[in-house]
Amino acid sequence: MAQSEGEFRDVRGQRMIAVAENMASTPIVRERTEQTRADPFLARTLAPEVDRAVALSGASLAEILGPDGTVRASSDPSRVGARVDLGATRADEGRAWFGDTDIDGTHSLVGQVPILSTDGEVLAIASVSEAYPSVWGLLSGAGESLLVYLGLGAALGLLASWLLSRRIKRQTGGLEVAEIASLADHREALLHSIREGVIAVNGSGEITLLNDGAQELLDVTGPAVGRPVDSVGIDPAVVSLLTPGQESESAMDTVIATRTRVLALSRRPATSQGRRIGTVTTMRDSTELAALQGQLSSHKSVTDTLRAQAHEFANQLHTISGLVQLGEFDAVRDLVGTLTRRRAEISDAVTQRISDPAVAALLIAKTSLAAESGVALDLDPASHLAALDPALATDVITLLGNLIDNAVDVSVGSTPARVTVGIDDRDGLSILVSDTGPGVPEHLREAIFSRGVTSKPDVPGGRGIGLALVRLVTAQHGGTVEVADVPGGGARFEVRLKAATHA
Repeated sequence: MAQSEGEFRDVRGQRMIAVAENMASTPIVRERTEQTRADPFLARTLAPEVDRAVALSGASLAEILGPDGTVRASSDPSRVGARVDLGATRADEGRAWFGDTDIDGTHSLVGQVPILSTDGEVLAIASVSEAYPSVWGLLSGAGESLLVYLGLGAALGLLASWLLSRRIKRQTGGLEVAEIASLADHREALLHSIREGVIAVNGSGEITLLNDGAQELLDVTGPAVGRPVDSVGIDPAVVSLLTPGQESESAMDTVIATRTRVLALSRRPATSQGRRIGTVTTMRDSTELAALQGQLSSHKSVTDTLRAQAHEFANQLHTISGLVQLGEFDAVRDLVGTLTRRRAEISDAVTQRISDPAVAALLIAKTSLAAESGVALDLDPASHLAALDPALATDVITLLGNLIDNAVDVSVGSTPARVTVGIDDRDGLSILVSDTGPGVPEHLREAIFSRGVTSKPDVPGGRGIGLALVRLVTAQHGGTVEVADVPGGGARFEVRLKAATHA
């Protein structure tokens, strides 16, 4: 509309000026306009000229105006003698002009040209005007172009919609909107109804999917989707597995001990149309399974201890039997006394410092088992432990048993082969186990607390479960576990629990 109106003004405005110039330059108009100075009545003789101007140009109105705006001749006789407001016209200054004006309440386009005398004086003004067309007039005038534009727009719109629909169908596998919505609802229902946890992370490290199971297992509270995986309170050990990197490009099955649980995780790369877009990790709670494995390991340890003691007793009995057969009864008496004193010394050294019977029994048994492997197990003389609550005693046995087993295993073959144990309950409860083995590399000091990670040679069954249990039990009591080097070689594990609950 605005474009059509602008075109009308530019084109018809120049046309109005051209018609007004033609009328002003007609000799008879100039001659009779000059004669009207003496006889104003002669201006009526200009009526045929203004009518001819309207007929030739198709204008709405043609007039001869005096310099003061008085209508001297007009194609509308009723306007003769009326006064016209010249407004912004420059014709009275001797210059052609066109512009907008209101004529009898009609918005019109007018072109005005001065009628000059031979000496350049403005005698009158030739004015030709045309009313602006109505809205329907503008539309009808632009109808042909409008139809062309509409046709082109419709064709382009159809082409674009066809191309867009093809692309959408290609990306959605030819599914319709209702089918896509049904699949999305089905997917959400399935993901949030399974017990196992599922978490998806994109290449930028942002969580794109987190079902209810994963949210519970990872102790995530509040919205997490769309946020970086390391900003929602997930355990750092799990974050390192989920964070994008070179290692996360491959599949991995592992077990990680978090602050409160033992989680079995299975990570797989996620791809779309052959392009890697992130990872999907499933997880399940293996805390109870880890506890059962720990109990099995404890039973195995007890079995090994009994076997070691039986082997030791068998050797001693064979020795006594041989001495009896030789008739060396004094030697038998001395040997029995020595063995009794040695066992009493070990028992007294433990029970004088450790008042809890279960923990004391464990240390005595582990001493014999370590000795069979050629490793000396010493209790720090400064150790002190009162009788514990049965539940806490069970956990302390788990901590001590696993730490001592690991220390003995890595100390075998070293010189000297020695494991030192320290226990103190006078300020909270601290457990210190040091060995003379090769130590723990610094880059493994955090990883060794995940199940399946160990610095020891491969052993069948339960590989790497001991320290994972140590981390889990310690976390359940709000404590900490630290690893450090021992001067001269070896590693030192220190467990600190907040408080000891005594019986």
